[in-house]
Amino acid sequence: MPDPRTSVLAAAGFALAAAGAFAWWSQPTGAVSADPSAPSQHAPVTGTTAAPDMAKPVPGAPERVRIPALHVDAAVLPVRAPDRTLVPPSDPATLGWWADGAKPGAATGSALIAGHTVHTGGGALDDLEDLRPGDRIAVRTDRGRLAYEVRDVRVYRKGRIADQARRLFSQEVPGRLVVLTCEDWDGERYLSNVVVTASPTG
Repeated sequence: MPDPRTSVLAAAGFALAAAGAFAWWSQPTGAVSADPSAPSQHAPVTGTTAAPDMAKPVPGAPERVRIPALHVDAAVLPVRAPDRTLVPPSDPATLGWWADGAKPGAATGSALIAGHTVHTGGGALDDLEDLRPGDRIAVRTDRGRLAYEVRDVRVYRKGRIADQARRLFSQEVPGRLVVLTCEDWDGERYLSNVVVTASPTG
């Protein structure tokens, strides 16, 4: 059974939940299950051995993200959430990957990548809300390169995103990429968050 963990994600200028908490559902690490299609150790070996599926993605820690439609090519660093607070790298041109969640390329779970927005410009994700379904996102990991296609782009008010967190950041869904940042600067603070969901492509 997955272990439920709750955490509020926030950072300076990057408050993802002004109230309430996110429910993060994570698969236990190191879990191994038997392959039901594997032959019994007593079964005779016949025929030929199938070649491994070379197209199957290998999960890896992200090192760089490219978003061609936004002219973004940004480094990615692993970040965690001490005290239930996710803090992306202080450099707004660098993105943070939630290292306690899914890795890009994993068969299950949302790989979460976040970054600061700068209302005066200079943040890698300043124009994230301009993405459209069908746009591509490329992720380079320590295990290879992965391609994603944007499926959904939504802007949520701060209170609303807390209500939707379990669905948006689920660790039980088929493997996907979730990219997010702040939006709606009112002169003093950001009022909303942009959440982009992307699916792996062949």
